[in-house]
Amino acid sequence: MAITKEEDIQKMLVCKTHLGTRNCDYRMKRYVFRRTVDGIHIIHLGKAWEKLMVAARAIVAIENPSDIIVASQRPYGSRAVLKFSQYTGAHAMAGRWMPGTLTNQITTKYLEPRLLMVTDPRTDAQALKEASYASIPVIALCDTDSPLESVDIAIPANNKGKESIALLYWLLAREVQYLRGTLSRASPWEVMVDSFFWRDPEELMRQEEMDQGLEETWVATKPAVAEDWNAQTGGEDWAAQGAGDASWDAPAAAGGDDWGAPVQAGAEGQNW
Repeated sequence: MAITKEEDIQKMLVCKTHLGTRNCDYRMKRYVFRRTVDGIHIIHLGKAWEKLMVAARAIVAIENPSDIIVASQRPYGSRAVLKFSQYTGAHAMAGRWMPGTLTNQITTKYLEPRLLMVTDPRTDAQALKEASYASIPVIALCDTDSPLESVDIAIPANNKGKESIALLYWLLAREVQYLRGTLSRASPWEVMVDSFFWRDPEELMRQEEMDQGLEETWVATKPAVAEDWNAQTGGEDWAAQGAGDASWDAPAAAGGDDWGAPVQAGAEGQNW
């Protein structure tokens, strides 16, 4: 467990989970390690990891995973929420939160979950308010400036970076599977953290266009290169060189005839 904790904290450092904001809520001071010269609050990653373990135990305590709602109105957390629900069986609500989901029983999308998890208490304020009306416990990823009203389990972390959000949901999904027994702690989880990262659709489209352009240029240049190599190694050029050899042989034959004339004359002189 200690080795796992050290590795997880190293991943948190790489994903900048420890970077908070310049503002600090008075209820989040307990999770702040220190403050930099620039005024940015640094989050205590040891406490963040411990709160992640507490949240995983709270999730595992619910028998039916579909009774857990994981919400994220922040775009950076939408892909992570969907992946988390895929591996844990929770109900994902990425994007806009429909008002009245937890309170208005007339609507067709009315839900009665036993646990709610949000990515940001400020952007998901509507979900938090409805959960407080329905007495639903809440787990939230809280930055140093996040309000903690109606939050039962606060996970102190950077909830504004796409890498940080993805890593937190990845760690939480892995720990939930460990506690449920679907994964063995002796073997690492094969799923990479990259699959939880949010990706910009425009960047994906540009990358696909670049890949298609490279493929088209490769297909267009490949036969031409083959023809050039065939032209260099073709038999026609060698045959042309062979014709050149024949042209060199022609004057040699003519020279033989010219040299042969005096030899014949000498022979006649000898005879004469």
